[in-house]
Amino acid sequence: MTENACAPDAARHLMNIERRLPVTMVSGSGCRLKSSDGNDYLDLVAGIAVNLLGYSHPKLVKAICDQARALINVGDMVFNEPMLELAARLVGLTFPARVFFCHSGAEANEAAIKLTRKWGKEHKSGAFEIVSALGSFHGRTLATVTAGGKARNSDPFTPLPPGFVHVPFNDLEAVKRATSANSVGVMVEPILGSAGVVPAKPEFLRGLREWCDEMNLLLIFDEVQTGLGRTGQWFAFQAYGVQPDILTLAKGLGGGVPIGACLAAPRADTFTPGDHGSTLGGNPLACAAAVTLLNVVEAEGLLANAAEVGSYMRVQLQRLRPTEIRGMGLMIGIDLDRPVAAALQRACFDMGLLINIVGDRTVRFVPPLILTKQDVDTALTILEPALDRVRSGASYTSH
Repeated sequence: MTENACAPDAARHLMNIERRLPVTMVSGSGCRLKSSDGNDYLDLVAGIAVNLLGYSHPKLVKAICDQARALINVGDMVFNEPMLELAARLVGLTFPARVFFCHSGAEANEAAIKLTRKWGKEHKSGAFEIVSALGSFHGRTLATVTAGGKARNSDPFTPLPPGFVHVPFNDLEAVKRATSANSVGVMVEPILGSAGVVPAKPEFLRGLREWCDEMNLLLIFDEVQTGLGRTGQWFAFQAYGVQPDILTLAKGLGGGVPIGACLAAPRADTFTPGDHGSTLGGNPLACAAAVTLLNVVEAEGLLANAAEVGSYMRVQLQRLRPTEIRGMGLMIGIDLDRPVAAALQRACFDMGLLINIVGDRTVRFVPPLILTKQDVDTALTILEPALDRVRSGASYTSH
């Protein structure tokens, strides 16, 4: 089946920004999706770490419908109750801070960058450079794509904004060498996501905290992908025991409804009226969804589920004979022994399984946090034969 057969107007009406699978989804339940042609798919991608509760969770659906009937958006000139509740909940789950709400991870990271630069003007004689990691991903805006340190993402859009210095991930000495009088902060993902799920070494994050304290720098953790229970704790920084000055969130926060957040500890909380804003940020609909997401994760024990099922999944994935398995909770990356990731993704798709690839040898698993061990077993009954076939070059049978 071709993509045009599934969505005949796609090429005419949509910008060519994504290599999509040839399918149009129409509904979902739990960890499964149904396409317009009637096929069912077990989803190990969750909209790329977004749909933490899977699809059509009754409590999330009810919260969204109830809030839509009451108030969808009221702008940023006044307060609304879900926004206030969500801000308090996030601060209670993290550290003393204040919150800025937006719509995406890129916007949350833009806010973090602006906060850090203003802090540099006020506290470090105008220092403005942020040290970040090669191979990281912080968003698609000009500033965040520059911070990410991936040439393929940023080179088409030169000239890029100045003020970003890149060093190898997990290399504390490189961070120290890159620090200068112009340095104002360090921005990292505790686990690199789009680079193939590469966890930070504990000594690296601890060393960053100590170095930032010593050199009077702000430490920014981008937990857009790792936050909200994905790693088996509410936030990855809690697993490492290292607290940042600024924390950014998005993806799973709204359970599928777009919302992002930037939390700044008192030391980094430099915004005053007029510095930043978001017309739709903190809208009641998205915030009500996020509050419900937090409630469900807590009530259904999804932190423990992510840890337990994630551990089980890493053991089962050894059956694929990967060269490496990495990750934490339900954020897992595997490296294959040959460059067949794209062929494996297509083979799995044709057999009813959705997986995500981040390179020609690497598969990233970021499923809903409601995933069960039975779901993992089902996935392996597809992954194993699919990988055997693409390794051998044999054809496969569509589901």
